[in-house]
Amino acid sequence: QVQLVESGGGLVQAGGSLRLSCAASGRYVMGWFRQAPGKEREFVATISSGGYSTLYADSVKGRFTISRDRTKNSVYLQMNSLKPEDTAVYYCAGGSRWNGGPRSSADYDYWGQGTQVTVSS
Repeated sequence: QVQLVESGGGLVQAGGSLRLSCAASGRYVMGWFRQAPGKEREFVATISSGGYSTLYADSVKGRFTISRDRTKNSVYLQMNSLKPEDTAVYYCAGGSRWNGGPRSSADYDYWGQGTQVTVSS
C-alpha cells in the first residue's frame, strides 16, 4: 500500500513563500495538484521518478519549483511569489509512467490527503 503524506501548508501573505513536502513510500512519478473551492482539481507540477524531468502549469511557471530527494523518499514544492489565486488544497500524487509528463489526475494512482494553502491579499 502506497502512502503519501503532505505537509507544509498554511497561511501566508501575497508575495510570500511556502514549501510543501510529500513523503512517499516508493519511487514514482510524482505530481502536485490543487483544488480551490468550487473549482475542479488542476495540475500544478510533476517530476519524473529519477528527478531529471519536470513540467509545470503555465500559471505557476517561474514561481514554483518541484524537486525530490530520493534518499528521503520525499517530493517538495517550493512556492514563491504567492498570489491569492494560489489559495487551494494542494495534493501530491504518485504514478508509474512519465510519457512526456502526466498532467491529468487520471494518470496518477495514489493520492495524499491534501494540505491547505491560503494566500491573503
